[in-house]
Amino acid sequence: MSDLRRVGGEGEDRAAEYLLAKGYTIVTRNFHSKRGEIDLVALDGDQLVVVEVKLRRTGGEPAELALDHTKSQRLMNAAEDYLRFIEEPTRTVRYDLIAIDRNGLRHHENAL
Repeated sequence: MSDLRRVGGEGEDRAAEYLLAKGYTIVTRNFHSKRGEIDLVALDGDQLVVVEVKLRRTGGEPAELALDHTKSQRLMNAAEDYLRFIEEPTRTVRYDLIAIDRNGLRHHENAL
């Protein structure tokens, strides 16, 4: 496993633990399609939530800045593919961002 994947997995583990502690249910991890990928899919009550996790170990810019327009579009494309995969193409989803860096973990609901 590459170091980048290992670090990404660590961030996703921390994010999943955080969401579970808040009462979310983790539905899927690391969903991949030809058009993108989703780090976590969770349920907040009945609300389906697509979660992007950004982790930065070095100082400098906040982790939130790693989610640019191109990555946001890929996330939304992957979410469309996921909804077709689960045969619920018209279901409404919420897009959240969990940013992890030296200043801690921050959860942004409705980030997109």
